[in-house]
Amino acid sequence: MNRLADTVRRGVDIAAALIGLVVLSPLLAASGVAVRLRLGNGVLFRQRRLGVGGRSFDLLKLRTMHHPAPGRGGPAHDAERISKLGRWLRATSIDELPSLVNLLRGDITLVGPRPLPVHYWSRYRGDEYRRFEVKPGITGLAQISGRNNVDWPQRLALDVRYVEQRTLLGDLGILFRTVPMVLGRHGVDQASGVTMTELPGDR
Repeated sequence: MNRLADTVRRGVDIAAALIGLVVLSPLLAASGVAVRLRLGNGVLFRQRRLGVGGRSFDLLKLRTMHHPAPGRGGPAHDAERISKLGRWLRATSIDELPSLVNLLRGDITLVGPRPLPVHYWSRYRGDEYRRFEVKPGITGLAQISGRNNVDWPQRLALDVRYVEQRTLLGDLGILFRTVPMVLGRHGVDQASGVTMTELPGDR
């Protein structure tokens, strides 16, 4: 059953990626031009993320921040680097459109734990490593529970719950619940900052 379900998921991923890339290509192209004009060189943002089995891949997004000044990189300086255009791209999730290429490649799937940076590997604890039993997703249980306003302990616990209770019907429910979250622009930024804070290493 799991193999059949994964085959179905992969078929849906490929179809969604192809349709999305064709239908949304004008929006993606226009957004890319806007990023180039407002933020300069480097339309795409690439970051190494951890996928299924702990294997890494380059996640693609539209760039939403100005390049950091010397010594001003990292999440602590996100608020000063993000542009007005970048806030809008994030709020509408348009910055995520290049991830359709990752979806087509098979790096990610539509529903699963969000892919996190490779340097988080040693920061997980116990069952939290179960997130790597499945592919990371564009949306997931943590995202429909509040996106970036969900704190790390709850977020990682939701990822584990998803892995334990994963079904095709459950995935469909998560996809349906994602739509109002995106359209309503809920939970894009944390109350304390622009993006999700770093996963602490001393929990």
